[in-house]
Amino acid sequence: MRSAAYQRLHAIPSFTMAAPIYLDYNATTPVAPAVVEAMTPFWTQHFGNPSSNHAYGWLADEAVEQAREQVAGLIEAEPRTLVFTSGATESCVLAMQGAGAVYGGKRDHLVVAATEHKAVLATAEAMARDGFDLTILPVDRSGLIDLDALREAVTDQTLLVAVMLANNETGVLGPVREASEIAHAKGALLMTDATQALGKVPVDVDALGADLLALSGHKCYAPKGVGALFVRRRNPRVRLLPQITGGAQQDGLRGGTLNVPGIVGLGAAAALAQDHLGADQTHLATLRDRFEQGVLTRVPETHVNGGGVERLLNTSNLRFDGVTTAKLLPAMRGLAVSTGSACQTKHAKPSHVLTAMGLSREQSFASVRFSLGRPTTEAEIDTAIEEVASAVAAVRASTVIVA
Repeated sequence: MRSAAYQRLHAIPSFTMAAPIYLDYNATTPVAPAVVEAMTPFWTQHFGNPSSNHAYGWLADEAVEQAREQVAGLIEAEPRTLVFTSGATESCVLAMQGAGAVYGGKRDHLVVAATEHKAVLATAEAMARDGFDLTILPVDRSGLIDLDALREAVTDQTLLVAVMLANNETGVLGPVREASEIAHAKGALLMTDATQALGKVPVDVDALGADLLALSGHKCYAPKGVGALFVRRRNPRVRLLPQITGGAQQDGLRGGTLNVPGIVGLGAAAALAQDHLGADQTHLATLRDRFEQGVLTRVPETHVNGGGVERLLNTSNLRFDGVTTAKLLPAMRGLAVSTGSACQTKHAKPSHVLTAMGLSREQSFASVRFSLGRPTTEAEIDTAIEEVASAVAAVRASTVIVA
């Protein structure tokens, strides 16, 4: 007898028939054809273990090192500063818990912005349960941290300050450089989650003042299951205790056989992003502005969460007064969108990002994230505007307000 999960899977209509318009690129991206092409030989033809001391291993090792150079080039880092991981969550855990294990005896305080991804917040909370002091830094209505509040929060006991480069729900760009100067003045490390920013805005680890920087492949047209962590090697030299042991791979910072096809894919995606960054920015800015202007014109009582400050050019988090996403999302059958982080959408809780920005529970549940990507077309945007306008109007018309 087939399981319920199997039956649900095979009940999904083929995407060759009326596929919804995909506007959820902040959740994940398709793997770019050029990336698939680069990865393909490493599944079957060049299958060697990069730690093996023979021709198959040497070829795999060369491919890994080439990818290391490609990813490093995208963030203006030295290749040897990168540790390949399974994704940004592991990178954040390695950065935070790895630093805590090394420096925790001397510094036992963490400062984390309230709008960080749950990978950072949950790790910080776990470290707090193990004895670290934790300060959750509030944000203003736009989603930006108060730098004066940060100055007050950071002390001589602060080990690490975490400020993400681009928020995954609103696209708001964080003041990472300013935060790093405040952290460094007290001898603390600055960690930034650059997952959503990679390939969308220029990323330079030195210009940002980042000591630790996390990234993930599946947000930038590489496969799922691969990411990297930048670990500064000088001024200062950051030391981490590995969180996955069992081998001497990657200078002992992460044990385990390397995911060669995934790493090759991440490298190819990084090279592609570097080549297309300017064109991608122009493309996304044009389409996002067209989308927002169209929706704001057609749909009254609509607001841009995080509007008015610098944001990612592909991200639009819109709040529709008088509706709930529980009703609105099913009404937008022709669109694939989300209410926020893909890691949280299965839980019936308001977005921690939006509530930190001062939105009420009702306002959070009236908000939808639309995120565009390299394949998004003008025709899709125009159709999406019509879909949103019709769906909001229908939901509002069906809502009964009880006095």
